[in-house]
Amino acid sequence: MKYYDMTADGRRTIVLLVFAAFAIWAFALWNLRSTLGLSYHPLRFIESLRDGIAAGYGATQLIPALLMVVLIIATPLVIWNLCEEYAARYTPGPDGLRFDSIGISLDIPWSAVTGIRRIDGDSDDPSDELQLADDPSQQIRNPIIRVLHRQSYGRRVLPIHAGVRDRDELIGVIQRSTRIPVLTADGEERS
Repeated sequence: MKYYDMTADGRRTIVLLVFAAFAIWAFALWNLRSTLGLSYHPLRFIESLRDGIAAGYGATQLIPALLMVVLIIATPLVIWNLCEEYAARYTPGPDGLRFDSIGISLDIPWSAVTGIRRIDGDSDDPSDELQLADDPSQQIRNPIIRVLHRQSYGRRVLPIHAGVRDRDELIGVIQRSTRIPVLTADGEERS
């Protein structure tokens, strides 16, 4: 049975994005430390935070610190999303589509696909998404991976990533199996 996974170019792009995300995360950690005057030494962290609070942080410290905290929290979620995309594999069968990635195996029957929508059609390498009637993420046994998958894509959407090998062929197989037209981002039928 034929499967569709990421191309070598798609994987290289994802690896570069992961490195960039790690650089942003490291910058946010370093900048938070210098902005608030914190020590990351395990025995001095609480003391340095207490000293800073006692001295009183101003808006010029709190606003950048808040931005850094958001980056520190959000960047690992982005990295997870990129890793899931890197390992994505789609296998169409007679009864439905199987999606596999890191710790994820979803079996989606053709009857559960309610739509196929093109995302960012103006891009050189757009992606598509399958709109689903049910939430297939219930099939993910690990609750942490289930939450991360839902956070990345939602409960009723399965992305067909831009870097997937022979993506147009995969979309054609899905379209023939479901008899659902492919829509543009504006909701019009794609020719």
